[in-house]
Parts: sequence; structure tokens; C-alpha cells
Amino acid sequence: MSKSEQKEAVINEENQDTTPLTEEEEVVVEQIIPEEIVEPTEIELLQQKLDEETNRHLRLRADYENFKRRTQLDRETADKYKAQSLLSNLLPVLDNFERAMQVESVSEESDSLRKGLEMVYKTLVDATEREGLQVIEAEGVAFDPNLHQAVLTETDALKESGIVLQELQKGYKYKERVLRASMVKVNE
Repeated sequence: MSKSEQKEAVINEENQDTTPLTEEEEVVVEQIIPEEIVEPTEIELLQQKLDEETNRHLRLRADYENFKRRTQLDRETADKYKAQSLLSNLLPVLDNFERAMQVESVSEESDSLRKGLEMVYKTLVDATEREGLQVIEAEGVAFDPNLHQAVLTETDALKESGIVLQELQKGYKYKERVLRASMVKVNE
């Protein structure tokens, strides 16, 4: 369609009139209708699709790399803390051994039984320490809510405020994680 035909078509659509255009109307129409209506070529369309697919591919690749990194970090964490569940289950066993060894022996038989308990306890403690279990220090140190659980308070004028006076139950850490906080009595 030629330029003059385009002009007449626009005017006809607007006016539904076939009268010839005046010079002023032609100037207005020329401002409205560009000289050439440029349609995208097939190459430009294909280039645009290629760019979109390239961007999509790069995003998918980045997502995959992030997934691999997260999976690797999760695997490393799981390997690092694989014994945590077992050690948590052994804490009551350690507590019971400690209570059993606090009982005074009254005969030679109970004394030999106590020595046997101490040997088993020492072996168990050594095995858990090799896996990374650590006892949390409590008595005589400053109270730390991340490591200690205050169960009782007491006033002792000879010690500073906030110092742990007595450990009621041992606390344990596994590597950097607290498995069980120490139950303590704290100075007010």
C-alpha cells in the first residue's frame, strides 16, 4: 500500500468520507503515519528468540550450580555431625554410670564391682571424646545462657554475681553444637 493510499485509508476510517484532503490535513496525516512501517525481519525475530533461550539456559545453569553447592554443604554437615544422634542417646548412660560410681562401696565385692564400672565408664568416655563429645565446664565460671540452664539461684557473698556455684547435671557439646546444657545453680 502506497503512502497516499495509507493517508486516504486513515482519513476514510476517521471520517467515513471520500473527499480529497486539504494541505493541512495531509501534514497532520504525515505526522501520524510514519514514512515506513518497519516490520521485524525473520532474522531479528530469530535473534530475539535465541537471546531469550540463552538467558533461560544461563538461569537454569546457575540454578543447577546453586543446587549442587547446597547439596554439597548439606552432605558435609551431615558427615560432620553424623554421630550426634548416637551421642545424644548415650548421655543418660553416662549419667547413670556417674551415679553408680558415687555409691560408696561397703565390701570387697562391691569395691571390685565399682572398679569394673569405672573401667567401663572410662572406656565409654574415651570413645565419646574421640567422636567429638566434650563436657561443658560449669562450676566457678560465669553463667552463659548458651551453655548453662539456671535451675536454682543462691546468694554467696564470697563470689561474684552470675557465677555458677554448683553443677546439678553435666552438659555436653558435640563439636560446636550444644547437645545438652548444664543444669546449674547460679549466684545472684
